[in-house]
Amino acid sequence: MLAENIRARRMQAGLSQEQLAEQLQVSRQAVTKWETGAGIPDIENLRAIAALFGISIDELLGDASENTATCGHLHESVTEYDIDGEKRFDIAFAGAACVMIEGSDSEKVRVELASDTISDVQRVCKVKIDDIRKRIDIDVKRLEGLSETKAKEGLRITVRLPQRYVDEVELAGNAVSLVVRHLATERFEFTGKLSAMELDDVSGHVELNCNDDLDIRCTAFEGRLDVNQLSATSKLHISEGTPFESVVHGIGNCILYECAGAPCDDFSLHSDEAAACNTVIELNGMRSELTISTVMSGACAS
Repeated sequence: MLAENIRARRMQAGLSQEQLAEQLQVSRQAVTKWETGAGIPDIENLRAIAALFGISIDELLGDASENTATCGHLHESVTEYDIDGEKRFDIAFAGAACVMIEGSDSEKVRVELASDTISDVQRVCKVKIDDIRKRIDIDVKRLEGLSETKAKEGLRITVRLPQRYVDEVELAGNAVSLVVRHLATERFEFTGKLSAMELDDVSGHVELNCNDDLDIRCTAFEGRLDVNQLSATSKLHISEGTPFESVVHGIGNCILYECAGAPCDDFSLHSDEAAACNTVIELNGMRSELTISTVMSGACAS
């Protein structure tokens, strides 16, 4: 989907591959690889491409559609399991272009695999669901014939969880993007590799254990967000006027602030105002930098 989106946006803009490459300061061969799925842009190039076309990274990756069902993909696989009480969900996957974790009104866990490029997705991917007392283990495995590279280029995983039965969620794996949507949980923890993440209508304690340079978009979030990184440079987008407290722990870490794309003074809450605030953004780890950037109201729902 990423490859198709880059090509479609380039053509809509009336640009040749050479012209796009020149504007992004990359080689034409790099653009060719991106458009054929032979390569994936790194986070800096994802940001540059999205900015050039005037869209978000999520739109570029194909995650902005309001219809999040797998319909429309050429190849799909669906696995469902009934839940009868509150559970902790442990979810593991072995590579994907996009992973979406979404709360639902159903009483079922629903795991959807979708791809436009992996024709035998039902054969090369296996979904295993184990119900162990108060815990549900969901494991999306790659079988022989599907490399992690191919999975990260063309596999979309959507896990819909029954909101009324969600206690905690632990997610582990490697993906280009992660979207968490319509979910209230005591704790949501991600561990792995990632380039972009969106929190949309999410509340609770969210922990990100990732040493990649991240682009984090808080479309609608309330709670505590812990960004745990080693030697990383990440950016977090938050709606203009959203109240939050920022905290820095660890060695050699710093939080910077940005308004309208330019560096600015600290606009987080302090003292008594911070004590009454429901949203906390905390940077932990070592030698990492987090830039908190405001997004104009209307571009990002508050």
